[in-house]
Amino acid sequence: MNSNPILLEVFKHRFASIAEEMGMTLQRTAFSPNIKERRDFSCALFGRQGEMIAQAAHIPVHLGSMPLSVKAAIAHQDLREGDMVILNDPFQGGTHLPDITLVAPVFVDGKGPLFFVANRAHHADVGGMSAGSMPLSTSIFQEGIIIPPLKIVEGGTLNRSLLSLLLRNVRTPAEREGDFSAQFMANRTGIARLTELANKYNLHTVSSYAENLLDYSERMARQAVAALPDGTYTFEDVLEDDGQGNEDIRIRVAVQIHGSDMVVDLTGSDDQTPGCVNAVYAITLSCAMYVLRTLLPDEIPTNAGCFRPLSVQTRSGSVVDARFPAAVAGGNVETSQRIVDVILGALARVIPEAVPAASQGTMNNLTIGGTHPATGEPFAYYETIGGGGGATADSDGDSALQSHMTNTLNTPVEALEYTYPLTVTRYAIRRGSGGKGRHRGGDGIIREMRLEGDAEVTLLSERRHTAPYGLNGGGPGQPGRNTILQKTRATRLPGKFNLRLKSGDLIRIETPGGGGYGSIKTGPSKK
Repeated sequence: MNSNPILLEVFKHRFASIAEEMGMTLQRTAFSPNIKERRDFSCALFGRQGEMIAQAAHIPVHLGSMPLSVKAAIAHQDLREGDMVILNDPFQGGTHLPDITLVAPVFVDGKGPLFFVANRAHHADVGGMSAGSMPLSTSIFQEGIIIPPLKIVEGGTLNRSLLSLLLRNVRTPAEREGDFSAQFMANRTGIARLTELANKYNLHTVSSYAENLLDYSERMARQAVAALPDGTYTFEDVLEDDGQGNEDIRIRVAVQIHGSDMVVDLTGSDDQTPGCVNAVYAITLSCAMYVLRTLLPDEIPTNAGCFRPLSVQTRSGSVVDARFPAAVAGGNVETSQRIVDVILGALARVIPEAVPAASQGTMNNLTIGGTHPATGEPFAYYETIGGGGGATADSDGDSALQSHMTNTLNTPVEALEYTYPLTVTRYAIRRGSGGKGRHRGGDGIIREMRLEGDAEVTLLSERRHTAPYGLNGGGPGQPGRNTILQKTRATRLPGKFNLRLKSGDLIRIETPGGGGYGSIKTGPSKK
C-alpha cells in the first residue's frame, strides 16, 4: 500500500500517543514511589511478530530489550483475546529481576493477535538475599523470584494463584499488588486505543501504516549510517569491580561501518564475572540501539525499522552476554552505562563533533530496606541518583540529571520522607565535579540521608576510581564518593557495598561529574 505522507505523520503521532497514554495510566495508578514518582517504567506497541512499532519517551535500557520479552511471550504462550503474560527472566528478554514485563495481545473483531502492547516496570522488591533485590550476588537465584513467560490473566480473568505465589515471595506484597494492577490497566489502555484506531481507519490501513513507519525509519537510519566514513573504530574501558573482589573488568568494542550497515562487535570483552555486573544479551543490544538512535534526527519515529542497519556481535559467556545462572542485577544499571561509554568512545574517533564526552557512567543504585518503626511493616526503598552529563563540541554538559540508559526522575524529598523512615539532610549539586575544558562537563549530585530506623543498605555504583573521560583535550569528570557517617566517624566506602546500619546513621552519595570537551587553551568555558 502506497502511503500518504500526511497520514504517515498522523499515524506516527497516534501510535506514540497510545504508548504515552499507557505510561500516564501506569504512573497515575501505581502504588510505589519508584513508579509513580520516579517513573521507572516503559511502555510500547508491537507488531504481530514482536517488532516494536512505537514507544513512549521512557527508559532506553527497557525499550531496547523489551521486544525480546514480547517475542519470548509469543514463543512460549498461545495468546488469546483477554490474555496477559508476565515475565522478568533476564535470559528470556528481560534485564534484571526487578524489571517485570506484562505483554498483552490485541484482537480486533475477534481477529488476531494483530498487535501487542507491553509495559515494563521496576518493582522496588522482588525477593532475594537483600532488601530491594539489587544484591551483591553471585547467582541469579540470590536476586529474587524468576518469572518465565506465564499467563497471569487468561480470557480477562486474573490468575490469582499465580499472583499469590508472586506476592508471597516479596517483602512488600501490598505495594507489589498495587503496581501490578497499574500495569494491567496500562495494557488495557493500550488495547482500547489500538482497537479504537483500527475501528476508525480500518484494520488494513492501520497495519499498513505501521509497516510503512518501520520502512521510513529504516531509510532514515541507513542514510545516517551511510554518511559515516567506512572503517573499523575501536575503544575500551573498564568496570571497576563486580562486588566480589574482581577488578578492572574490560569491555572492548569495534564499531564497523560499511555502507549503510553498522556492526557493533563486543566479542573482545572479558568473561562473565562471579559478581552481579554481568549483562545479558538483551541489555547489550539495547545499548547499541540507543547509541544508533542518538545519531538520527529527533523527528524520526523510534521503532524496529531504526535498527535494521544494526548488527550486534557478542561472545556467549562474556560480561556483555552472560550465561545462566550468572548474577545480573547490576548489569542492567551499571554495565549498560559502560557499554554506551565504549560505543560512543569508538564513534568519537570518526564523528567527534557529534559525540559527547563521557557522562557519569553509573546509575548509583541505592536500596534501603527494613521494618518501618512507625508501622511495623516492611519497607523497601530504591532509587538511582543522577550525575554529570558529558560536554559536547558546542555546549557544557548538563548537571545533576540521569543520563544515557536511564531516563527516570528523582524521588521528591516530600514523597520520600512521607513514605519511608528516612530524612534527607542534604540534596545539592556537587559543584566543580565536572571535567574542565573549552566546554565543561556537568556536575554531579550530593544526596545525604539519615536513617530513622535500623535498615539494610545496598549500593551498586561505578566511576569511584576510574573517571568519566573527556574528549578532544577535555579533562575527566571527578569520580564519585560514598560515605557513611556514624556519630563522629566518617567511613569512606567502595562503589559496591551491603551494610546493616543503625537509626541515626547517615549515607552520603556524591555522584561523578561528566567529562569536559576541548582543550581549555582553545577558548573559555561558558561556566
